[in-house]
Amino acid sequence: MTNPSTTPLTYNGYVTQVATMAVVNTTTTSGVVVGVDASFNAIIPQMLNYAELRIQRDMDLLQSQVENSTYALTANSNKLAIDVNDFVTLQTFQVTAGGVSTPLLPSSKEFLQNVYGSVAGATVPMYFAPYGGDLATFGSTTQTFIVGPWPDQNYPVVLTGTVRMQTLYAKATPALAATGVTFISTYLPDLLIMASMIYLSAFQRNFGRQADDPAMAQSYENQYQLLLKGATMEEYRKKFEADGWTSDSTPVAATPTRG
Repeated sequence: MTNPSTTPLTYNGYVTQVATMAVVNTTTTSGVVVGVDASFNAIIPQMLNYAELRIQRDMDLLQSQVENSTYALTANSNKLAIDVNDFVTLQTFQVTAGGVSTPLLPSSKEFLQNVYGSVAGATVPMYFAPYGGDLATFGSTTQTFIVGPWPDQNYPVVLTGTVRMQTLYAKATPALAATGVTFISTYLPDLLIMASMIYLSAFQRNFGRQADDPAMAQSYENQYQLLLKGATMEEYRKKFEADGWTSDSTPVAATPTRG
């Protein structure tokens, strides 16, 4: 693996940066940087949650899209239950039949329930739709998808979709705090810091009109939005979703049509 052309943030580096900007003293305990303020330390896990989840929701990062081929449809059952932690959003659903993998078309559950309401006419499915979570744990264990037509035999499936990326807080251990990094802390450290400072403004009592500096949170928010704009366009380019479905930057001035 090559080294990134950025200045990555380790967990210790992250805490040091945020604490410095918040004017909080730090110390190192068993190789892990911590603040001398117990309240500051208490908010670090959720501060990272706020920043990392916001970045992932705002940007739909290409690196969060993965493939899972561990599931299979069961003969004469139109439901497929997958672990709720496997995907945030399911994007493609492929069925393998006779050695050929065929993508299913997304549809609505009402369409599938009306057109393919029973096992009659079971064959290779053509459509899929989200159905819901499990009742026993209020959706905390599985999410269910239905297909149509119902499968006439067991079919392996290949699913792709987005996942929650690893949090930097997972590196907050003596063995990893000084060296461990994540994709966001390596390639989007500027966004990570700005988003964290928005959250941290509440800790500093600078979040509302009664605060000492009510503009602080908004200032960090404005800076975050500026950084997000450039990073989002770069993400579109990575996925060939920029102008004209290309990976090119948007030109400042119009150019003639190519001959």
